[in-house]
Amino acid sequence: MVSTENAPATRTKTSLTGIKPTGEPHLGNLIGAIEPAIAMAGEHESLYFIADYHALTTARDPELLHQWTRSVAATWLAAGLDPHRTIFYRQSDVPETFELTWILSCVTGKGLMNRAHAYKAAREANLAAGEDPDAGINMGTYNYPILMAVDILIMEADLVPVGRDQAQHVEIAADIAGSFNHLYGSGYRFRIPEAVIPAETTGHTLPGLDGRKMSKSYDNYIPLFLPAAKLRKLVRRIPTDSTPVEAPKDPDSSAVFQILAQFATADDVAETRARLEAGGVGWGDLKNQLADVLEERLAPMRERYEELMEPGSALDDALAHGGEIARDRARRVLGSVRTAIGIDR
Repeated sequence: MVSTENAPATRTKTSLTGIKPTGEPHLGNLIGAIEPAIAMAGEHESLYFIADYHALTTARDPELLHQWTRSVAATWLAAGLDPHRTIFYRQSDVPETFELTWILSCVTGKGLMNRAHAYKAAREANLAAGEDPDAGINMGTYNYPILMAVDILIMEADLVPVGRDQAQHVEIAADIAGSFNHLYGSGYRFRIPEAVIPAETTGHTLPGLDGRKMSKSYDNYIPLFLPAAKLRKLVRRIPTDSTPVEAPKDPDSSAVFQILAQFATADDVAETRARLEAGGVGWGDLKNQLADVLEERLAPMRERYEELMEPGSALDDALAHGGEIARDRARRVLGSVRTAIGIDR
């Protein structure tokens, strides 16, 4: 038998998730992003942060930014994120991030930033409109990938769960880390992060009030924490066809049923499907069922959210505690980087 007494221990991998505070959380966020991400929290050492400085590329109202930051943080805690099992903090509580951003800007090629999807898309939109390619594009938008890279590298993250549209940012972070390691690797080496793209079945897309994908961009979303009466009123706005009550119906063509399928129990979903296919159930009945199911699921979460949004709530303690832990990690990494580049010797 081979002895493992002196074998090196396997290092626990670190996962990092950034959450940009840009508006009111809705049902699609809960099903498509929040719940799948929370489910992954127990698989690795995990860090979750509210990316409030990232929001400055578009957010211009100080009160709204403050409100959104608290709201997004409260939403994740109300949805089940445990700040005792994961490090949960605000980006703005780790100022070392911004010193490292300058350092890594100095080892990042401009060409890499020119290829960033968001910057390219903004330029192409300007060109299509007959405007100067860089009209209205601020340097925050241009440098955004470097700040995101630092968010990842300063916490020594191995894994970054992202959607396919965000994978390029993790690739850029890996490129920047590689450039630094090539220049200064004898003094300090960054971990090379890897994007983790959830399987198609992990997160789900919900239809919105107009049948398209639920999105703030389409203004067709159902907010998570509406009072019961307003929630029911919005549910009744979801479009349905004119199939008579007594006629059989196709559940899979119904946006109402698609939402119900993500929130009701498997038995209830199966029973509802059978009733719709048999006929005798109207779309109005289905909407009432959905409103009841949503209220049962969301009411406890809404109550917890409202508690957390109060000044001086447990939310403030959780963020302050997480910020201290995150900043300790950042100080250590930045100290090593400063020594490697010759600032602290």
